[in-house]
Amino acid sequence: MARVVLENLSKIYPEKSGPGVKAVDAINLTVEDREFMVLVGPSGCGKSTTLRMIAGLEEISGGSISIDGKIVNDVLPKDRDIAMVFQNYALYPHMSVYENMAFGLKLRKLPKPEIDQRVREAAAMLGLENLLDRKPKALSGGQRQRVAVGRAVVRKPKVFLFDEPLSNLDAKMRVSTRTEISKLHARLGATMIYVTHDQVEAMTMGDRICVMKDGLIAQVDRPLALYRRPENLFVAGFIGSPPMNLFHGVVQRAGGTLVFIETNPRAAPLRLTLDGALAASAAPFVDRPVVAGIRPEDVREARDPEPAHTVTIDLVEPMGAETFLHLHTGATPFIARMSSSVQHRRGDLVPVRFELGQALLFDPQSQQVLR
Repeated sequence: MARVVLENLSKIYPEKSGPGVKAVDAINLTVEDREFMVLVGPSGCGKSTTLRMIAGLEEISGGSISIDGKIVNDVLPKDRDIAMVFQNYALYPHMSVYENMAFGLKLRKLPKPEIDQRVREAAAMLGLENLLDRKPKALSGGQRQRVAVGRAVVRKPKVFLFDEPLSNLDAKMRVSTRTEISKLHARLGATMIYVTHDQVEAMTMGDRICVMKDGLIAQVDRPLALYRRPENLFVAGFIGSPPMNLFHGVVQRAGGTLVFIETNPRAAPLRLTLDGALAASAAPFVDRPVVAGIRPEDVREARDPEPAHTVTIDLVEPMGAETFLHLHTGATPFIARMSSSVQHRRGDLVPVRFELGQALLFDPQSQQVLR
């Protein structure tokens, strides 16, 4: 397999008048050998453009791409030793599953016995043995996607590229197919780069995740590190389902302690006493604006005689094993992740307590986390 290195990679789409649209802005990223790297971000952030430049389907505007130590900027896609799985399957409708999987190998003029061996090995790996004679129209969406993955597997490339391959599947099929792709990575030990806008897919599949925004890399890290230690407000609000709750306020001294006080002119403000590492990071920001980030699971219903904040329930979302309560302080809407045994209704007043052991503070001006 191969290591993929992007150095100052840029893509600018020209305009008739003006400097052009910068889709990817001088990014640097290393995908290690046999790593499963996920590129995630909102629509228009540059993730698919980056993948297409790696594949050679988009001409780069600046920087370099190396695969297995070789610069491939000017190498044709067919000579980069990569295989790509597209969102729309891209199967030949007049060919059988076997013929679709074998087509690329026939173009490379491999011997027929080797083609047959590779196709049948990939079919067994993906559970397609009984479907090899069918045409794509006789397959479900999940089966078609497995055929598209199988067509990539038979090539035994250095790098697999996936461009939102699950977007056309229903919710249940998305879960099962992403599990199959993760198992495939474990079996092959392959280098894989996977693009998605779904951060749940990113969290469950990637060895590391590259979060992109506006053509830039916001943060690269392991899934749980991104979840617990986001470096900026964008990552904090994007990673997690539901995302991190963000409260705007100021840090003030109250006796010998530091207190976060929510900016809330319409009601009694939320007050959080800071201690430990959180107080240390807040100390240089006394009397200055900050943003407090608290995950939904760190908001729990208070029990007497605990100090509590009474808030209003706007919406109750039962999810089965857990329930999401949509609450508001008067100024800020936020979400609490509660046990499904908790019974509440819209409009109820509920006392909640904020666990600050995993909370973070951010500078609203720089958008960066306070250390």
